[in-house]
Amino acid sequence: MKNSPKTGGYLHILKYTGLFGGVQGLNVLIGIVRNKLVAVLLGPQGVGLISLFNTTVRFISDSTNFGLSMSAVRNISEDYDRKDEEKLKEGITLVRSWSLLTALLGFFVCIILSPLLSKYTFSWNGHTLHFILLAPVVALTALSGGELAILKAVRKLRSLAVISVLNVLFALVLTVPLYYFFRNAAIVPSLILVALVQMILTILVSYRLYPLHVSLRWTVLSKGWGMIRLGTAFVIAGILGSGADLLIRSYLNNVADIEAVGFYNSAYMMTMVYAGMVFSAMETDYFPRLSGVNNLKFTFNQTVNRQVEVTLLLISPLLSFFLLFLPQLILSLYSNKFLPALGMAQVLTLAMYMRAVRLPVEYIPLAKGDSRSYLLLESAYDVVLVVLVIIGFRQWGILGAGIGIALTGFLHFVLVYVYAHHHYAYRMSTVVLFYAFLQLTLGILVFFCVRSDVQWVRWGVASVLCCASSVVSLRVIKSKTGLWNTLVSKISNKFSRS
Repeated sequence: MKNSPKTGGYLHILKYTGLFGGVQGLNVLIGIVRNKLVAVLLGPQGVGLISLFNTTVRFISDSTNFGLSMSAVRNISEDYDRKDEEKLKEGITLVRSWSLLTALLGFFVCIILSPLLSKYTFSWNGHTLHFILLAPVVALTALSGGELAILKAVRKLRSLAVISVLNVLFALVLTVPLYYFFRNAAIVPSLILVALVQMILTILVSYRLYPLHVSLRWTVLSKGWGMIRLGTAFVIAGILGSGADLLIRSYLNNVADIEAVGFYNSAYMMTMVYAGMVFSAMETDYFPRLSGVNNLKFTFNQTVNRQVEVTLLLISPLLSFFLLFLPQLILSLYSNKFLPALGMAQVLTLAMYMRAVRLPVEYIPLAKGDSRSYLLLESAYDVVLVVLVIIGFRQWGILGAGIGIALTGFLHFVLVYVYAHHHYAYRMSTVVLFYAFLQLTLGILVFFCVRSDVQWVRWGVASVLCCASSVVSLRVIKSKTGLWNTLVSKISNKFSRS
């Protein structure tokens, strides 16, 4: 039985979201084990310290990599699709040459700015040496980013998946013993070791496909100006995003203590990373499809609306059950010392419903090649985020920080939708609005139930609502994709062949 174009579109989205979501889920599971062990060994203070170092390194990386991990994919992909082997090799050489330069730039910038980073990241100026020692992490990240861009451009998705899983696995095996024996003293060496392992795993695959060749001659490097200009908007957006994250965590550390950063980071990780793995899986397949139909108005709107619909239907039941079992997850993933983060995590989980509707719309400026609009929207988000998180924390502590993030997400959705409606003639379908209203209502009800002190409401009513969310999503996905008929057909064919 063949699917109609309508159901086939939904089935394609579901198929590839499931495929990349499986890899992402495996990474998350390994990461959960590692984070649990790190939390037990180092406690909130150690987790907060790791968070500040990682955030600072990411800020320096985003500021110095010229967006090569994004713009390089487009450059090499064009040569790969044309089957021009000679041009492809030249493009890879160009990317590697610029990656080397950005690695050196990031390395020296981190060293030069280390006194300032120590002064403004921590309440006391005693981490200059640590930031100097973290300079190789910035360089290794830049080199890995260039090689990963090459693998993406030449469609080595299976290799990328294997590298991703092995990287998380080695991070678990190699760093946890260091934390066990040396505690907080092992944090900086562990970060360096993780970055080194990622680069080694990447180049083992990349260099085997395309042997290393770089050139620092100006005649070669000058050909990359278009690639550098393309990534500029993404660099600025990355700087603002990392800078906002760094400002928030530094503020929490200075007005409260390092434990507050640990609580903030644990709540953020559980919701924005773990619960958000569907979003990460979505991005791999969705953006290329959206870019391919950007000149077809009806198809463009349909592509965005279908993605919003499927993403919302997939993630809503997960979020409802996530809300139900959050206290147990905190105890399992971290320890009872992290229970003060529960309120913030619950609010952030509720905010993920809005993100499911917003994120596919956010890709519209990128698909249209409108980097200025993308930068404008991202800048607005970062500024409002810092302001509202600081206000929320001052009023209600860690819970208030979560409320600030959630409110920022809602305001950003309104801005993104109005902007897309006005500039790109995007129209959200009534079907999407109906499912969004239905699932968000169920999510809000679960939220209030799990915060109740009455046990039958906390578990009984909330469980019924979670099941209702699941039934709604399953019934709609089944009707939209013809999933049941597809599965039956595959099983029948398998038995008939045997």
